[in-house]
Amino acid sequence: MSQVKVACFSISLDGFGAGVKQDKAEPLGVGGEELHNWIFPTKMFRKLGRKDDGTGGLDNTFVEKSFENVGAWIMGRNMFGPVRGRWPDDAWKGWWGEDPPYHVPVFVLTHHPRKPVTMKGGTTFHFVTGGIEAALQEAQKVANGKGIRIGGGVSTIRQYLQAGLIDELHLAISPLFLGSGEHLFSGIDMIALGYNQVETMAGENATHIIIKKG
Repeated sequence: MSQVKVACFSISLDGFGAGVKQDKAEPLGVGGEELHNWIFPTKMFRKLGRKDDGTGGLDNTFVEKSFENVGAWIMGRNMFGPVRGRWPDDAWKGWWGEDPPYHVPVFVLTHHPRKPVTMKGGTTFHFVTGGIEAALQEAQKVANGKGIRIGGGVSTIRQYLQAGLIDELHLAISPLFLGSGEHLFSGIDMIALGYNQVETMAGENATHIIIKKG
């Protein structure tokens, strides 16, 4: 059975994973992009952008590991793009250009049907209207025992957490406050859900927290 994981998900010191007023100009909301300042200089992130420089260290190791042994991704519609409501056409194909960094099937949660979108490099976006469990079932079919990565955003991770479907959660806590936005843990009783194993490691620009069930 595939493990379901969240990896390299950035949150602020006050627990927000995205800012307010998300749109095409601010896909992560106001201040949200700063949550990821720890990842931008790493070798692995730079490699994804076809650059051959960048920093090593623990932050980079976490980014590298986050792409290992992944057989499928699941993400919310907000992470896929800024389009709301019914799809007006098939023009929007994600934020990542013609060759997205996933290279495996990606299942996008949405209320509105859309045909799959095949991109370069092995990425195909599938649009799932049946909810989080339906998306997980589809991901398990194609993952071939490899891990299933829940990419975000906050609402998607919260739904999978509340359903107790995440096996491991890796958070990168950035040293800043957002003050408002989408809070990851608000109203969620992690102890009641069985998430009681916590490991902490200090990276170069973020503190890494690994959370698992006992």
